[in-house]
Amino acid sequence: MEVVIEILKGAGKLFIHPLTYLFLLVSFFVGLARVKRERKNFHVRVFDFILEAKYLFFPGIIIGVILSICTVLVGTYVTIGTLVFVALITFLLSGPWTFRWLSPAYVLGVTIFATLVIPNVGIGDGIVHTWSLELKDANLPSLTFLLALLVVAEGYLIWKFGVKGTSPAIIKSKRGQEIGAHFSQKLWVVPVFLLVPGDAITSTFSWWPVLTVGQTSFSLFFVPFAIGFSQRIQSMLPSASISFTGKRVLFLGVGLVLVALVTLVVPLFSFVVAALAIVVRQWISTKQRLADENAAPFFTKKSEGVIILGIIPGSPAEKMGLQVGELITKVNGVPVSEVAKFYAALQVNNRAFCKLEVLDYSGEVRFAQRALYDNEHHELGILFVHNYKQLTSEAV
Repeated sequence: MEVVIEILKGAGKLFIHPLTYLFLLVSFFVGLARVKRERKNFHVRVFDFILEAKYLFFPGIIIGVILSICTVLVGTYVTIGTLVFVALITFLLSGPWTFRWLSPAYVLGVTIFATLVIPNVGIGDGIVHTWSLELKDANLPSLTFLLALLVVAEGYLIWKFGVKGTSPAIIKSKRGQEIGAHFSQKLWVVPVFLLVPGDAITSTFSWWPVLTVGQTSFSLFFVPFAIGFSQRIQSMLPSASISFTGKRVLFLGVGLVLVALVTLVVPLFSFVVAALAIVVRQWISTKQRLADENAAPFFTKKSEGVIILGIIPGSPAEKMGLQVGELITKVNGVPVSEVAKFYAALQVNNRAFCKLEVLDYSGEVRFAQRALYDNEHHELGILFVHNYKQLTSEAV
């Protein structure tokens, strides 16, 4: 019971960690940039600017609890100097417009290599110098297992949650044509319970929770690790592309966990694992990007029907059950092959009622129909691949 109480106390300290507020700030920056792009593309904001912040702590906290149990079971501990360096690398990779570099493979991979370089160089004076020297005493197997477990978490989060709230956009293809795309920008905070040996923390903060194992005392510390994800999709459905990427990263994480077992016998093998994590994680991102760019665009103008690029939350289109990627072939019985005809067909029946004929992902025809009201979104809330500068309305 004492251990549980101390863990809960340590969890509360998460909110005094400066990185927690850095992640909130970066999320707001990314959200504002996204809203600016959405307004430029569609003359309307698709999602609130706080969308990215909504996903910041959930389900990351639950994942963090699971990882904390794993780290305790394998006896993972880190020095305060290592934690400081992880925080520094995280800060440097927290660009204001993207989350793509905040992968555990990069952050902890660089940290592992830093244990080989920084202590031999010697940085700063006083406490900074002490922290740099502590990197030499870093527990390499612990760092390696932590890296591997966080990459597993990264893969799972991308796979299951990366597709939520993808943002539609209109971009130029290699041929200069307007095509549709989706952007997924996610940042998850995964607070992991770690043990810090010695009195590095309690010497400054006497109230900090402490556990004693044998003759060694450990300070309890929740470290808010950031897991970032950024991907553009233009050649397939966002759900399919992001799920595939997530499974690849998850497979990488499981492989790293297995390879990390070698470090229990040969600690220096940690550098091989770190290099493998960095190289393969970058390969996954690069391969996805190149394959997506070289494939035929999915969201483009069709000879029959108009493809749904996006749906505004809370709009009639969402209430009708329409999905991104579906093809609208008829509106109120009128065949439509371009966006202008879609608008014209909506005026049939004086907009009191709307009936759509839709081709779903399997090529099956289904019907979506609904009464329309004066206070509802005047163009159903559907976003198409279209030059919105030609429209007088502010939303589609």
